[in-house]
Amino acid sequence: MICRPQYSADWGDYVSLAQHFRNKADADGTDLIIVDTGDRVEGNGIYDASKPRGKYTFDILKEQHIDVICSGNHELYKARTAADEFHKTVPDFKGHYISSNIDIYNAERNALEPLAPRYRKFVTKNQGIRVTAFGFLFDFSGNANNTVVQPVEETVNEKWFQDAIRDKDVDLFLVTGHVPVRDSQESNLIFETIRKVKWDIPIQFLGGHTHIRDYVKYDARAFGLESGRFLETIGFASVSGINSGGKQGTANAAKNTFSRRYIDNNLYSFHHHTNTNATTFPTEHGRNVSAAIASARKSLNLDKTYGCAPQNYWINRAPYPDKDSMFTWLEQSVLPKQIGGYQISNRDNKSATVIVNTGALRFDIFKGPVTRDTTYLVSPFTSGFRLIENVPREIAAQVLPLLNRGSPPFGVKDLASPAPVRLRLGSLSSFEMASERTTFALHGASQEQVPIGKGGLVTEDDEPKEKLSPGYTTVDDAGKDGDDTEHQPIEFFAVPNCFATNVEFPQNQEELGDDSRPETVDLVYNAFVESWVLLALQFLGADYSLDDTSPYMEGKSFTSVITDWIEENWTCED
Repeated sequence: MICRPQYSADWGDYVSLAQHFRNKADADGTDLIIVDTGDRVEGNGIYDASKPRGKYTFDILKEQHIDVICSGNHELYKARTAADEFHKTVPDFKGHYISSNIDIYNAERNALEPLAPRYRKFVTKNQGIRVTAFGFLFDFSGNANNTVVQPVEETVNEKWFQDAIRDKDVDLFLVTGHVPVRDSQESNLIFETIRKVKWDIPIQFLGGHTHIRDYVKYDARAFGLESGRFLETIGFASVSGINSGGKQGTANAAKNTFSRRYIDNNLYSFHHHTNTNATTFPTEHGRNVSAAIASARKSLNLDKTYGCAPQNYWINRAPYPDKDSMFTWLEQSVLPKQIGGYQISNRDNKSATVIVNTGALRFDIFKGPVTRDTTYLVSPFTSGFRLIENVPREIAAQVLPLLNRGSPPFGVKDLASPAPVRLRLGSLSSFEMASERTTFALHGASQEQVPIGKGGLVTEDDEPKEKLSPGYTTVDDAGKDGDDTEHQPIEFFAVPNCFATNVEFPQNQEELGDDSRPETVDLVYNAFVESWVLLALQFLGADYSLDDTSPYMEGKSFTSVITDWIEENWTCED
């Protein structure tokens, strides 16, 4: 089921789109590069519901021709996921997968080695532009122990990198990666390091991770594009005036021109940008991929309905603790009943304080059917809850405020639900892949730049503006004309790192007064925040360690807790 039709194109449609773009580039004598900047796993039913996870995803993903591909942080959270990336995705995109600062333990060789080649050099098909491409991950520390992420500051000083940027046979540096393009120490350092050696070679950054549409100017010949989140967006970057094969361009062409366009991931936009229609747009290859997706969804029963939501519940589009906030619903309805029931059955009516990080929720629940696919979109993570018994009530009550502090050591951004800090975003599509992907057009020194969608915005014919669908209204370093579709702006609200609920026994304690409250409680939390919870307890003078923790609810995942509540409490009208 597609939650939002404005982002409803599937991977097969993307395959068709790329083919139309390639055909146009060949006809124009320009070049097209397809780039994927990571986070291809977790957050969709086809990946998360399959056993083994990714059973269908890898075969679907490789049907797209991708010229440069790299890893995000989600490929590295778990050892098995990282191993799948190494043994499946890297070979599927052999010669195109780049890993500039990630190593992985190869069990067959009993040694660490690069996840993939550190960089790639290639010459474009039509113009002979010599490209040197890199693929970085930000300075990520939450990776599994079979991987090593080298800090970018160390990587740029490696001999191989210094040699690569000194190569004389380069017309363009293409810096891809799962790294923010704005206010990023890593991207800024890479740019500065290249510029110290090559002051005049154009640089195109294609980044990710912060879930926004953004376009950043580093200097007159260096720009960075970030293409949103969850495949809501096909980012399109264009560069003209590139000298090819060492040939010098004309005086006018010596000045590179950069532009961008953010394409909404739906067939209406795709038809517009390829000058096709419902009949002429799908390619045979694209139709076959879409059929494979439909078959996988059927095999996994992803349209199974657990219940129907009576209203929309928002991650960031409603203030917390408003009644429309997802976290308010969890805090006041889901956790008290599900945790309370477990405490009654298994913990002798012991009172509990339950802490969950907001980042455990990936996206909104929309009014209407909640399917098996929906649950993975909302919370795809498999980690369960953990328990510390008999924590003094006064101590447990202080953990949440510490986790939500904005200063070190507890102001940790990884705990919070990712929210658009600078740009306004649209809503999530129930799509089968979740990584950021970009098309990249190159125009040589003799080519006139023609930005995609130059003819104007895609708009709904004869629709007054008040009926525009909510979505992206992007403002970036190039202005506010990047979105290919007009949208009604969306207001977003900040959320805390974590929220909590108290499950109290006896449940009429307010009538009995504070003296009736137990002196200790069970401190329950989702496993992802364990290190921060223990740090907070130690900060408060409580001597707890990993030895004091244990699995809770037999390791039941947060996703399952939510699903069980929905099945028990939300019905659908016939």
